Amino acid sequence: MPQAVPALAIVQQCYEAFGRGDLPAILERVADEVDWKFCGPKSLPYSRQCRTREEVAQWFASVAAVDDILAFEPREFITAAEHLTVLGRERTSAKPGGKVFETEWVHVFTVRGGRIVRFWGMYDNEASLAARS
Repeated sequence: MPQAVPALAIVQQCYEAFGRGDLPAILERVADEVDWKFCGPKSLPYSRQCRTREEVAQWFASVAAVDDILAFEPREFITAAEHLTVLGRERTSAKPGGKVFETEWVHVFTVRGGRIVRFWGMYDNEASLAARS
């Protein structure tokens, strides 16, 4: 029987794929049924909850539609068996105006059977909204 891939490796592979712009590689690591939620300004299309891998693909498209991420840095990985919390920061240009904002963020994952079954994320809403005003 093949050895299970630890949650940390799965999530790190997703961040690496995100850095390459490789959405299919990310989606391969997301379960068919998932609890995917980002808490941000309600006016942004990615501040919502997704339940399927297809909805997660649409979620990534909605991020790209309103944000040009200039720098994205996962900095600290805190593991607890199938659960993983990641602390990081990003530098983003808000579309369409191009104002840049910087924010720290928190991502929380649950990984089972080599797939992400839960994602919860949040960042500094004030910084994001200020760049869009």
